[in-house]
Amino acid sequence: MSKPNVIVFFTDQQRWDTSGLYGNPMDLTPNFDRMAVEGTHCYNGFTCQPVCLPARSCLQTGRFASQMNIFNNSGELPVDAKTLGHFYQEAGYTTAYIGKWHMCHEEPVPKERRTGYDYWLGSNILEFTSDAYDVHMFDHDGNDVFLPGFRVDAQTDAAIRYIAQNREKPFFLFISFIEPHFQNSRDDYPAPTGYEEKYQDPWTPPDLRALGGTSARHLPGYYGMVKRLDEALGRLQDALISMNLTEKTILAYTTDHSCHFKTRNSEYKRSCHDASLRIPMAFTGPGFNGGGRIKDLVSLIDVPPTLLDACGIDIPKTMEGHSILPLVNKTKTRWQEDIYAEVSDGKERLRCVRTKRWKYAVRTFVENRSDRPSEYTEWELYDLKADPWELNNLMGYKSHKKVCDVMRQRLYKRLKQVGEDLVTIRTATEVPSGQKILKEHEWYE
Repeated sequence: MSKPNVIVFFTDQQRWDTSGLYGNPMDLTPNFDRMAVEGTHCYNGFTCQPVCLPARSCLQTGRFASQMNIFNNSGELPVDAKTLGHFYQEAGYTTAYIGKWHMCHEEPVPKERRTGYDYWLGSNILEFTSDAYDVHMFDHDGNDVFLPGFRVDAQTDAAIRYIAQNREKPFFLFISFIEPHFQNSRDDYPAPTGYEEKYQDPWTPPDLRALGGTSARHLPGYYGMVKRLDEALGRLQDALISMNLTEKTILAYTTDHSCHFKTRNSEYKRSCHDASLRIPMAFTGPGFNGGGRIKDLVSLIDVPPTLLDACGIDIPKTMEGHSILPLVNKTKTRWQEDIYAEVSDGKERLRCVRTKRWKYAVRTFVENRSDRPSEYTEWELYDLKADPWELNNLMGYKSHKKVCDVMRQRLYKRLKQVGEDLVTIRTATEVPSGQKILKEHEWYE
């Protein structure tokens, strides 16, 4: 078989439970749901960095953000960083990027910072150069380009035009939407006309019901944006059918992080809760069709090696993740038992490790954003089996000391992996509890 085309359909700040596959009854994502069922669905998909710029740098390079000295949205992807664009270029692909970049400080993004992409129609911070119905991005030569229509549709139209013009040779296309991220200029979720009105009585996830935040005000617009994204996905899929490219094209769908609607802190992400970390993730096309539901823990850091592997491209040793193809093909009996995430924005630093059952997080504070801490303190422990919405912090409970001991060692291994091998973790102050002592096998779940 010839080289498959690759399209990454990348949204921004989308909760996993916007999908009907997780019980959302609003019928927001029929196209994603069908794609996941027919292809490969990473049911337990997670970001490794719940902040825009660091997460995007992870996805482009396959490295953790802290390994590249990227700690927050004021960082910058190193100009010499090798991205997915580079790896596909070297494999003989034409490469294209359409949409939000958010990995440098300049607008338009200079050519030397469009790392690895031949075709360019983008903006560094798309929400600053456009609004829902006033879409401006920059072309290869830095010219301002106005794209008519709702922002999601405008980008999708551009992507379809690109595919139509380049379908005779293998291409790698990265489509980066800002939706369903809020519009910073007015702290709002601008849905297409009439869509917010459709969702005025929305289903609300249990964590948002319990904790409040801004969900009552923002979910209607947020759901409207998710609905339009899914319709755009359907249009893209229809375009592939019309060009006889469906069986020749890998389509990957995911996002940079989730959204907790100001329930965990004063903004929408930047926490170690699943409301920030858990994300939708699915693949279809050659190598992925019929893969079914994968319940193993899969991280955003696993996406780059997966895409390269699916195209027969050698996975560079610099990448920290693992291809999921052995899981898809059911040739791998052991997989990673935990996933790692880091939050490094502002003066607060968070690090966490998650298994299927346990979430363990530590934190510290630094004076300067670029400082590397020498010590963390245990901060949060959740039993995801008993408390899937993370409403009861068990950190310090005497009954869960052994769990903390096990999870602390898991986190130490991850910290060593990213270069924080000299860090120490201070144990939490013990809290008496009348709960039963867990059985030994439960410590490792």
